[in-house]
Amino acid sequence: MYPYLNNNNMIYRQSEKLIRDIEKAINGEYSAIQCYAKLANLAPTAEERKQILEIRQDEMKHFQQFGQIYVSLTGRQPQPKIIEECPNTYLAGLEFALKDEQETVDFYLDIAEETNNQYIKEVFRRAAADEQNHAVWFLYYFSKQSHRK
Repeated sequence: MYPYLNNNNMIYRQSEKLIRDIEKAINGEYSAIQCYAKLANLAPTAEERKQILEIRQDEMKHFQQFGQIYVSLTGRQPQPKIIEECPNTYLAGLEFALKDEQETVDFYLDIAEETNNQYIKEVFRRAAADEQNHAVWFLYYFSKQSHRK
């Protein structure tokens, strides 16, 4: 009778937004996995290459976790796609990764805030913490690289 009082409508809209956000997160992780392989190949030292590949491993873990959540919510496999192209130089790639990781922290915390599902909340909070850690590494390497010039 009063559609604005219909709680099911609100829950449906929230779950649709959650699914769209998780699709975006999957695509972001997929893009990062590709980009960090490229960045690792451009890294000037073995230490930097190793750290970037460790970050890439975290991104692969997030990609897998988000994919499992997506399947549990939709019953379908995600169809990941690259949403942003990775720069072709190391310094530009570091700056790109740093900005992307920082923006992703906020996005993942928003997802965690918006869901009532404790598992999803925890997965996205943990991923946000990982992304913040990644941003610090990229900032460190960006700073080092900038001073080499």
